[in-house]
Amino acid sequence: MPRQWYNILADMPGAPMDPPLNPATKKPMGPDELAALFPMALIEQEVSTQRWIDIPEEILDVLAIWRPSPLYRAYNLEKALGTPARIYFKWEGGSPPGSHKPNTAVPQAYYNAKEGITKLTTETGAGQWGSSLAFAGQFYGLEVRVFMVKVSYEAKPFRRLLMETWGASCIPSPSDKTDVGRSILAEDPECPGSLGIAISEAVEEALKREDTHYALGSVLNHVILHQSIIGLEAKKQLEKVGDYPDVVIGCVGGGSNFGGIAVPFAYDKINGKDLRILAAEPAACPSITRGVFAYDYGDTGKMTPMLRMHTLGHDFIPPSIHAGGLRYHGMSPIVSKLVEEGIAEAKSFHQRGIFDAAVLFARTEGFVVAPETAHAIKACVDEAIQAKEEGKEKVILVNASGHGHFDMNAYHQYFENKLEDYEYPEENIRKALEALPKI
Repeated sequence: MPRQWYNILADMPGAPMDPPLNPATKKPMGPDELAALFPMALIEQEVSTQRWIDIPEEILDVLAIWRPSPLYRAYNLEKALGTPARIYFKWEGGSPPGSHKPNTAVPQAYYNAKEGITKLTTETGAGQWGSSLAFAGQFYGLEVRVFMVKVSYEAKPFRRLLMETWGASCIPSPSDKTDVGRSILAEDPECPGSLGIAISEAVEEALKREDTHYALGSVLNHVILHQSIIGLEAKKQLEKVGDYPDVVIGCVGGGSNFGGIAVPFAYDKINGKDLRILAAEPAACPSITRGVFAYDYGDTGKMTPMLRMHTLGHDFIPPSIHAGGLRYHGMSPIVSKLVEEGIAEAKSFHQRGIFDAAVLFARTEGFVVAPETAHAIKACVDEAIQAKEEGKEKVILVNASGHGHFDMNAYHQYFENKLEDYEYPEENIRKALEALPKI
């Protein structure tokens, strides 16, 4: 297990990253302004250009419960596809909450507790992040309050119960607990919710209390930093078997698990290595493939720092697809920058196709993956089939970001042939983008 995180900001090509902007003044935000939401240690990591950052022993002790995570060779999948490709998958589903999210939840809880914070608020889509923060909060005596996107709250009750088992409270969003939630419910009592709305509610509550901070499970630079442990481990594991990927794949919603597997390999590509880095996103929420690269609010209520990123607009309300963790309107500035600089690329996929791939993966490799992870599996299958058609060897590395044990209703709908593919209308995207702030 690595004892340092890798910071891609030390090596990012092109112009420097654009700074976060104050949502009220639209001016660059300094550390003091961010301190209302985050501990200073995380703020320092957010802006650091130091290549290697030590992982405190207190964090390593908790990560060691499940790390290093295993890297598997997918021999059975290769055989089923008849491909000359060698497929490896990094399995992040073995953490107690069942996904990659604790890789950053544990450091965030640690740094907040060290600064004297006693309560954290956050949002969650499918529930992987909310359950991970609930899990991490227990190690450092933190109260955790989670605003869960309503459509996922109703579809995935066991994720809520998992959070409650670890002592957190879980609230369907939009809720009547905040001004933002009440205003949205007044306009649309049946609103299914979105990550943008849930973020607004969590931020609003955090800003009202001095003992409370907000924690974000994706998008931000320090999250990608913490997740880099995935790619660092994978590189060491591949070295042990004398292999190296031609293509690195991860699903992408806000950018955390994709960034985690990608950035250590992005360093190699920046320094001349020949490989592809591919982000797989849902066609129903295509922030990279159909969004714009611009400054936008991270939430519907316009309360978070403004970030320059690929976005579908902060008013974007995605359809109720099963990949709840990928239903965010924006994208990590780091991932966005990697795409803009040609270091990474993105493809979008429909949900019926991704479940075809997920079921094939379960029946060959045994692992039932989350709908989010299924996007990466689908991209992998396509790459392996292409290698077969071209008659070329290819090494494919996939980040399998979490298990699907709480997503069996989605699989049930797939087997009942009730899943629908959804292409988000261009007219709706144009309308959402009209509300982008003028910078």
